[in-house]
Amino acid sequence: MPHYLFQASYTSESWAALVKKPENRRLAIARLVESAGGKLESFYFAFGATDAFVTVELPDNVAAGGVAAAVAASGGVSSLTTTVLMTSEEGEQVMRKAGQIAYTLPGEQ
Repeated sequence: MPHYLFQASYTSESWAALVKKPENRRLAIARLVESAGGKLESFYFAFGATDAFVTVELPDNVAAGGVAAAVAASGGVSSLTTTVLMTSEEGEQVMRKAGQIAYTLPGEQ
């Protein structure tokens, strides 16, 4: 199953709610991902511009897009980035494929 990295920043309203009533967001995110047919691998809070780093397994890009859209539509995050992750074996396949593809730089046609 494909892997994805979600990076999210909470709104100030979300932080205010969490400070007022702390909760384990890992459980909520696990339920969200499972409802899309996937599995939560990790959930980390962080300091800085990004508040949470989440890695998941999901069936496909449609499921990942659905999760991202549901979170974005909630209004609870001020930013959300989704990154498709590849195994090192997949990365090696990408390198081999790139060696078989010709690319012309702009202005060199």
